[in-house]
Amino acid sequence: MEERTLLEKIKRLNAMADIGLLYSNNEYDRELYSELKEISHQLLREATGLGKEDIKIIFPETKDYPTVKVDIRGIALNEEKKILLVRESKDGKWALPGGWADVGFTPSETVVKEFKEETGFNAKPTRLLAVFDKRKHHHPPQPFYVYKMVFQCEIISGAMQKGFDILDVQFFSVSELPELSEDRILSSQIQLLHKKILSNDSEVYYD
Repeated sequence: MEERTLLEKIKRLNAMADIGLLYSNNEYDRELYSELKEISHQLLREATGLGKEDIKIIFPETKDYPTVKVDIRGIALNEEKKILLVRESKDGKWALPGGWADVGFTPSETVVKEFKEETGFNAKPTRLLAVFDKRKHHHPPQPFYVYKMVFQCEIISGAMQKGFDILDVQFFSVSELPELSEDRILSSQIQLLHKKILSNDSEVYYD
C-alpha cells in the first residue's frame, strides 16, 4: 500500500510540474518546474524500475493541461450468466474486452469496436454500469492515472473469433474466473458488475 501511495504522489508531482511549465510566465519559474519534473521522473524510475527513455515515452513533453486516461470495457453474459473474457497476448491473462478510449469515438462506440476486434462478436451497449478510479482499487501500480468505464453489453450477432492481439476468447462462470490481467480488471470488480446485472441494479457505481 505504501508503494501505491508513493506512486500516486509521484504522478501528482509530475502533473503539477507540467501545469507549471504550461502556465509559467518567466524563466526562473520554468527552471524550477523543469527541475521539479526531472525529480518526479527520477523518483518514478526508482519506484517502477523503468529506464530514462521509457519515462520520456510515457510522459512526453506536455503541450496541454494533463488529464486522466480513460479505459473503456464491456461485460456481456451468455444464457448461462457466464462472462465473456479475452486472454491478452501481452501477459497471457484474462480481461473484459476493451482498451483505451479512442479519439473520435464515443465511449459506447469504443466498446462496440473493441468487442468486434477482440472477440468477433457484434455487441450493443445497453447501459453504463461503473466508472472505476483505478487508484481506489487494488490494481498493480502504473505510471498513468486512469478512469475505467464499464458498459453492460448484449451480443447481437457474429461468431467467436479472437483478435490479432488476443490469445483466446471464452465464457467463464463468476465463481470460476481464470487468472486475470489485474492491470485491466480485478475479480472484485467483475463480481460487482455481475451482481449489478443479475439484480438489475440501475445505479451506476462510481469511484
